Amino acid sequence: MALGPRLDLRQSQSLVMTPQLQQAIRLLALSNIEIEAFIGEELERNPLLELGGEDTGGDVASSGVDATFDAPAAPADGDPAGSDELIGAGMGEIDRPLDIDLGGEVFHHDCASDGPDRVAGEASGGLDGALSLNDISTGGGADSDGWEDSLEYDLTLREHLHAQAGMAMSGVTLFIGRHLIELIDENGYLRGDLLQVSHQLGVPLGEVETALAAIHTLEPTGVGARDLAECLALQAKEADRYDPCMARLIDNLELLARGALPQLKRLCRVDDEDLADMIAELRQYDPKPGSRFGGASVEAVVPDLFVLEREGKWMIEINSGTLPRLLVNRSYHVSLSGGRHDAKSKAWLSECLAEANWLLKALDQRQRTIIKVASEIVKQQEGFFRNGVTQLRPLTLRSVADAIEMHESTVSRVTSHKYLSCARGLFELKYFFTSAIQATDGGDAVSASAVKSHIKTLIDEEDAKNILSDDQLVDLLKERGFDIARRTVAKYREALGLGSSVQRRRQKKLQGAR
Repeated sequence: MALGPRLDLRQSQSLVMTPQLQQAIRLLALSNIEIEAFIGEELERNPLLELGGEDTGGDVASSGVDATFDAPAAPADGDPAGSDELIGAGMGEIDRPLDIDLGGEVFHHDCASDGPDRVAGEASGGLDGALSLNDISTGGGADSDGWEDSLEYDLTLREHLHAQAGMAMSGVTLFIGRHLIELIDENGYLRGDLLQVSHQLGVPLGEVETALAAIHTLEPTGVGARDLAECLALQAKEADRYDPCMARLIDNLELLARGALPQLKRLCRVDDEDLADMIAELRQYDPKPGSRFGGASVEAVVPDLFVLEREGKWMIEINSGTLPRLLVNRSYHVSLSGGRHDAKSKAWLSECLAEANWLLKALDQRQRTIIKVASEIVKQQEGFFRNGVTQLRPLTLRSVADAIEMHESTVSRVTSHKYLSCARGLFELKYFFTSAIQATDGGDAVSASAVKSHIKTLIDEEDAKNILSDDQLVDLLKERGFDIARRTVAKYREALGLGSSVQRRRQKKLQGAR
């Protein structure tokens, strides 16, 4: 067969993700706080988007599951009218693909706790009917006072020490002391070598030790210590309890940690009563004196969903208090399109309108998807919401995806970095997906979180004279209907922060010596 150049026509199919679809997928994985930041960026980029508050003739971002969308009116000849024709005819207000029947809508307040009459009136729907869904709106304007405004400023440990150093030191000692304060961590311990500080500052080592001794006199007592023993010794001196017996006890903290009380009695030369009194005194000291002061700012977790029970039915609502009310200002679009513009400007304006419409649709679809996934989680884990963690069922992403006829990756995106607030507390949506533990009687499997709860209960209720080993925990769990291996019990126990039987026996022994 001869080889030569030729032209062929071939037809093929391929699946391509459009930029709009990529944006919708990205929005689905964002939390409400991240969505708020994203909307802020879009407001700066797109002039047709604005925050709501008053009726500006724009389209509301998303009102809920029962929102209705009106199609634009078609011309008499039957051909659908595009936005350019409507705008040219001065009828830009007609092209409203996301209009909402405001007469048929009852909007919620900022959160599920507002408007109890409204919530009670919708309770009959529950999971069997239309679930309540807030609109993206509600008070997210620039003039509203957020929860950040009510936070008080926390004085940091270093600021507190610098303020005291200015009054307690002077001259070279103050200069060295301020340098040492910068080496103190958030727990109050000095993380630096004195000899190295001496070389860095070009001062004698004795001057550095004098400055450190001055820091030891500052509040809180024990700050500037280089280890736990020095920290406790400083507090014992402040309490006038640093006698030779206490000094030997502090020097041998590793024996105290191991529960070697007979050896400690010999070293300290005290009897049982005096040793118990010394241990009780040590327990009153603060091993982390700097932790009481503010450090890095702690960000509060804001729930993305509220779950409420009303008249035996579960209500699920989006926390719209963290989301601004987003509008498309079509009046502004009409005024801009009325002037004379070149083709490039018109194309840019049309692109802004299309992007704004798509963003509103994507936000609305995001809410509906989140509500759909959360509804199935509440339905599957109703025992948890009514009775607690012991009734938590094993649940997987695939089972939820199959129930709501969505892809497993979609459920994964919805449950990432999103939190649910209910009567039992604040939980990440991922919390409700746990592995299964087979029941001994062949019945339904139970979740790993429920087994962990039973392990914690058994250990909390154990007798100080009869500490339960992992083998005994396995037997007790089998009596409760859980078929679980010893290594799994050990893994769950360590995940709960509970020590082994030997460690717990030492702790009980030390508590009994108080």
